[in-house]
Amino acid sequence: MIISVTKAAKEWGVSRTTIYQKVNDGELSRTADKKIDTSEMLRVFGEPVSKKRTEQSLNSPDSTNLNTQTVQSCTALEHQLELEKLKNEHLRQQVSDQKQLIENYQQQIGQLNKTLEKANASIHDFAQVRLLEFKQFEPSVEPQPEKDGTVKSITEKKKRWWDF
Repeated sequence: MIISVTKAAKEWGVSRTTIYQKVNDGELSRTADKKIDTSEMLRVFGEPVSKKRTEQSLNSPDSTNLNTQTVQSCTALEHQLELEKLKNEHLRQQVSDQKQLIENYQQQIGQLNKTLEKANASIHDFAQVRLLEFKQFEPSVEPQPEKDGTVKSITEKKKRWWDF
């Protein structure tokens, strides 16, 4: 069914300006004679809110059955919505718990890194001390006089096994 913009505005309870904006934005189409198909109005704005249609639906015998079905489907949807809210809250809690675990692990890693740095520093200090001790007991490189008065280097002395 094709109706004018004015009639469509009255039946759907929207302003003509809104309808024209929807047409200009490409959300709603009009026929060549500038009228609007009711299916287009239904697609864009949903069911009309005109008194005539509301009164007709209230007076029909099927309306009670329809209302019961609507209430049941609304109740089912509300129940499903509550379940989804509970799931969301559960997931949020899990994410929060995981973030806390990550934070704890990062703290542990930091503490382990500090401990490792201290251990490396201790090892370095120990190695320095051992190196100094080793240098103290190392024979000097200066040549030492022989029994016969000649001077030979330590390397020459080490090569010989006996002294004749």
